[in-house]
Amino acid sequence: MSLYSGEARLQWAGAVFLALVAGYLDGYGLLFLKTYVSFMSGNTTNAGVMMGSGNSHAAFGSGLAILCFVAGSFCGNSLVQSKVRHSHRITFALIAGTLATGAGLEWHGLRNIPLEIALLCLAMGMVNPALTKIGAEPVSLTFMTGTLSRIGGHLASAAQRMPLPEAQGEGDSHLRRAGIDATIWSGFIVGACLAAVVDPSLRKWALLPPCAVMVMLTFFGEPYASPAARAAPSTAERSGSSVRSPGA
Repeated sequence: MSLYSGEARLQWAGAVFLALVAGYLDGYGLLFLKTYVSFMSGNTTNAGVMMGSGNSHAAFGSGLAILCFVAGSFCGNSLVQSKVRHSHRITFALIAGTLATGAGLEWHGLRNIPLEIALLCLAMGMVNPALTKIGAEPVSLTFMTGTLSRIGGHLASAAQRMPLPEAQGEGDSHLRRAGIDATIWSGFIVGACLAAVVDPSLRKWALLPPCAVMVMLTFFGEPYASPAARAAPSTAERSGSSVRSPGA
């Protein structure tokens, strides 16, 4: 698929929206829960430092975040690798439902920080498998270290005038790929900035915007899915290995 095709452009837009949600929720977690909900490198460092200092209690939040993020990644990858139809939409719906649960707890005054950490990290773990590529360019929606590393790699290759392996159409280049990654990073940092302007008195509303974005992707997210997420069901249908139910 060409990097300039309509499908790739929709994937690009979807990736930026998802990165913005991830940045917003990470900022929310840092400000209100004192724990990152998508930045697991930071949680790993914090957990290690706290445990090494003999403060295991302080490491609990980071450890819980890591465990739930891995569980979310397992669920998300299991869905998109399965033969379930519209697995990406189901993933977006699960993320929306998880965020809505957290918002409901806040709204009704049933605030429980460990439970909220668990819910948000579970949701963030499901984000990356939902959209893994823009055209042929791999993307990381919550791992900004990997995104920045790819930007640097593409810029270095561009500076040395190295050809882009498997270029997708005319105009595809290392600079173009660096631009894709830069927009995703920009989406993440804009999301974090938006989280910072949320007044503590409005905290019970704070999880509604990212929940609304995930609901939108649930209903209109067909073009945002990576090709692999759609290929498995269609291949199965062509080979006759799966049968659609009459009500599907």
